[in-house]
Amino acid sequence: MHELIIIGGGITGQTSAIYAARKRMDFVLLARELGGQFLESGEVLNYPGIVKTTGAEFSDIMEHQLRFNGITPVEGEEAREIERMPGGFRVRCARTDYDGKTVIIATGARPRRLSVPGEDAFARKGVTYCSICDGPLFAGRDIAIIGGGNSALEGVNFTKDIARKIYLLNIQKEFNAHEYLIENVLSYKNVEIIGEATTTAITGDTMVRGLTYERGGRMHELAVDGVIIEIGRTPNTEFTKGFLDLDAQGHILIDCWARTSVEGIFAAGDCASGQEYQYVIAAGQGCIALLKASRYLANMKKT
Repeated sequence: MHELIIIGGGITGQTSAIYAARKRMDFVLLARELGGQFLESGEVLNYPGIVKTTGAEFSDIMEHQLRFNGITPVEGEEAREIERMPGGFRVRCARTDYDGKTVIIATGARPRRLSVPGEDAFARKGVTYCSICDGPLFAGRDIAIIGGGNSALEGVNFTKDIARKIYLLNIQKEFNAHEYLIENVLSYKNVEIIGEATTTAITGDTMVRGLTYERGGRMHELAVDGVIIEIGRTPNTEFTKGFLDLDAQGHILIDCWARTSVEGIFAAGDCASGQEYQYVIAAGQGCIALLKASRYLANMKKT
């Protein structure tokens, strides 16, 4: 039985693993695919200490740091179930079961997709799912933000002084967002709101050049250099349902110490409640979760 099982190969799980290695803990890092959100990111310009990088470069840096600390992740393992067992927990995966005295869940979240033609073809070529992460890429350009909830309107708020023109496409007639966000967006002169609009395709050549949408039974085209899809995220927590307490969106409920509803299980990063989907926050939570898991183990030894 390991002291610790870390589930998740993104920045959160990798940070937990680096700290665990520095503490000389007996642990295993399980990763369905090493890299997590790095694999979806274009330029990264807001991580303290790194002026400018890309998701791929950042992932390489983290993998180098794992190797430096003697960490060999178990890749291709996806958690299917977690259950109690004497002295700890068992994580059932596709290939193997893993036993540990404590567990850190850092499985992240995946963007909700439009599933329209061109979305995959132009991924990281003008299509992105994070206004705060990638908005600066579109300085002085015309963009479309898709969505009608808080994340979409927050995206408009963040990019209003970056982009030249913002088209906000909402599939609904009304916004489902905080009133202050709605009031802000309505006041911006470079924002054009298009309600009851269903995006049907994203178009371009080597990069995004436009999109098409359906409204009132008619097809329309927009010329844009970027499409930011902000229709929410789905936390990768399906394997914890019925075992841990989740919020309405499926995030694992945690306290300020990254503790979940089950003693000995910790969660951090995009899969946990209260997340803002930022690398620096995810890394910080990964550190907190490891330190608290280490303290939990120390207390176990005293009893």
